[in-house]
Amino acid sequence: MSRARYRTGWVAALAFVVGVSGAGAKDEGGYGPDCEFLLAELPKKAQALLKAKGIDWAKATKELRAQVKGVKDDAAFVLWTQKVLAKLQDGHAGFDKLSPELESAWRASQEAEAKGRRFTGPRVHLAPAAKKVLVVEAFGPAAEQGVKVGMEVVTVDEVPALQWLERRAQELREKQGFSTAHAALHAAGHWGLAGWEGTSVAFTLLAGRDKKQITIARQGGPNYAAAGPVFPPAGLKTVGRQSYGKTASGMGYIHLRDVPDELPAQLDEALQALGDVPGLILDMRANGGGGCDHEAVFGRFIAAGERWRQYTGQGARPFTGPMVVIVDAGVRSAGETVAGGFKEDGRAYMIGPEPTAGMSSQKERVEVPSKRLTLLVSVASNKGRFNGGKGIEGLGVPPHEVVPYVGSELLEGIDTQFRRAEELLKLGFPNGSVPYAPPR
Repeated sequence: MSRARYRTGWVAALAFVVGVSGAGAKDEGGYGPDCEFLLAELPKKAQALLKAKGIDWAKATKELRAQVKGVKDDAAFVLWTQKVLAKLQDGHAGFDKLSPELESAWRASQEAEAKGRRFTGPRVHLAPAAKKVLVVEAFGPAAEQGVKVGMEVVTVDEVPALQWLERRAQELREKQGFSTAHAALHAAGHWGLAGWEGTSVAFTLLAGRDKKQITIARQGGPNYAAAGPVFPPAGLKTVGRQSYGKTASGMGYIHLRDVPDELPAQLDEALQALGDVPGLILDMRANGGGGCDHEAVFGRFIAAGERWRQYTGQGARPFTGPMVVIVDAGVRSAGETVAGGFKEDGRAYMIGPEPTAGMSSQKERVEVPSKRLTLLVSVASNKGRFNGGKGIEGLGVPPHEVVPYVGSELLEGIDTQFRRAEELLKLGFPNGSVPYAPPR
């Protein structure tokens, strides 16, 4: 049996380095040769993807080339390299290995920047919806101060909310790799709101005609990652990081939070517990990826022993009924190949507020001449047959139907994606959109 594997890796990505001071001893050999090597070698490795993404490498790195002579210590070298990686617009690009000296300098610079503070969020998560910005998560102190899911965000720190998100997305892209602009915009609504503990962020919120101004102090732990579903069905059970149960109308529901090796077995447990359901919602929002046997996962959704394209039905109790897959820009790497397979190979109807993150690729390691660090960079897209032969990297998997969140629904406790998914399962999919039909 073929075992197609796609491993996600924010491999020591240094994702939220806010600034790096001059920590680390001066390298007598100089950093210039390593810097020049990376400027020349990275575009060779990523040549095909740079072309596909429309990146002019010389133009993108012009300012960084001018900064090479100013790289005088280990911490500055790490920071400079991180900025070069960001120019690849590659969500998987990161540090695979740092020398002990570089690792020590980076940690020292982080500690100096943190000054004993934690990096945390305001416990509010935002999402663009058409030309609006909506609250899609609010918990802890934010909820206690009256922030509600579904509120429209008018301003963030006195800047129009959508403008603030777009600006923050660009700032994030300058510090770390994002394979698509929509993935960065999605991340700006949660990761982008995070900052040092004790700092504050101000919001102007609108619920109907009621306007509310609130300032939230960032406090707590690493609570700035999106959870996925806005309003999960009640009474869900869990297996690993996955959850499953039924919606109020009796549809089956599975939320896949990641893609581990044991996912096929986890699906067996969930599908066995769900039993006979008229339809299934496979919610993959915020799926962070992983690695598994993709054909074995797909096989859980066609009849046992049945051949459908390159797949064979398998598992204790495969599901063969109508199926809606929900995605968003938080679906990354192996999450995209799993979700995308259901759409591209005609098994399910896909909806979501935007395409998946577009970071699904084949990677290679690049070691600098001094051997002080090794990088991991994308060199080709996974699933080259997706998107009409363009693959996933730099594009994502677009849903059959774009379904923006509706603020008035969220305020009433209705997850817009669930509402639309259940409509589709009850009324049927657009003609020809899902070729699969179980054998009689």
